[in-house]
Amino acid sequence: MKTGVRPSRRSVLASALLAFAVFSAPAGLVAQTADPLPSWNAGPAKQSIRAFVERVTQQGGADFVPVAERIAVFDNDGTLWSEQPVYFQFMFALDRLKDLVKANPALAGQEPYKSALSGDPKALAALGEKGLLQIVALTHAGLTVSDFRALVLDWIKTARHPRFDRPYTELVFQPMLELLAYLRANGFKTFIVSGGGVEFMRPWAEGVYGIPPEQVVGSSGKTEFVLDGDTPVMRKLPEVEFIDDGPGKPVGINRFIGRRPVFAAGNSDGDQQMLQWTTLNAGPRFGLIVHHTDAVREWAYDRTSHIGKLDKALDEAPARGWLVVDMKTDWNIIYPFEKK
Repeated sequence: MKTGVRPSRRSVLASALLAFAVFSAPAGLVAQTADPLPSWNAGPAKQSIRAFVERVTQQGGADFVPVAERIAVFDNDGTLWSEQPVYFQFMFALDRLKDLVKANPALAGQEPYKSALSGDPKALAALGEKGLLQIVALTHAGLTVSDFRALVLDWIKTARHPRFDRPYTELVFQPMLELLAYLRANGFKTFIVSGGGVEFMRPWAEGVYGIPPEQVVGSSGKTEFVLDGDTPVMRKLPEVEFIDDGPGKPVGINRFIGRRPVFAAGNSDGDQQMLQWTTLNAGPRFGLIVHHTDAVREWAYDRTSHIGKLDKALDEAPARGWLVVDMKTDWNIIYPFEKK
């Protein structure tokens, strides 16, 4: 006696293909089907992000944005990963400086290197932009771009954060990784626009954020092309070419991206002009500020911080309609290693 209808070969094949797609897909992709932003707590912040994406991707809707114009820009330090107690690239420069001092001990008695090597946070803060640029010039120049890339990748693999005792790339923000993936799944092209060095970020940004080198905009030193025999070489020079911070960010976006973004995310006054350039324009626009408010899981700082100072942009946010993300309230986890 028959107890059911025998499935057709086509339906069996369809079921098998569906099962294969589900079980072979990356875990993050499957999870996005239910909730693309699981590390964001339910509330106005998460709701406003999703509402914006739904509006600009609704074909025929009043706020529809063509795929080619869906440009999203993100600051890096303090927005995509932590930045305390000092910028991570400066930690790289300090480690590189220690290696250079071994070869030339006289450097240890010269400023600003002496203050940098002291490890005193106040001494580091007192170096100012001139001192920091001098240290970066010494530790980053004189190498080929390829050799510098190798140094960065080796440091990323071996260096560990002084507070968490983890690789620096584990201190990326899980909610922002989800936001990047969510935007890309909806036709956005995501860029890093950071005050950090472009040659420092490019070697690892694609593996960590899914952002390829050509979509990384950052501060840069001058380089020169040299033909060494039959080997073409790009050599780093001890001169600053472009500072991608503050008013330099809109300039960098215009120069290297060529389209005005519709979505921008930052965390400090260094991102204020990028947020203005993005949102003070016709059509749907979205500005986001990551506010560091969680001293237990990360850090709490804003107006008086020597790293990632958030003052003027925080005051401007309400009038501009920028979303201020409260890290303590809006994120149920901060780092990927917190996931169960």
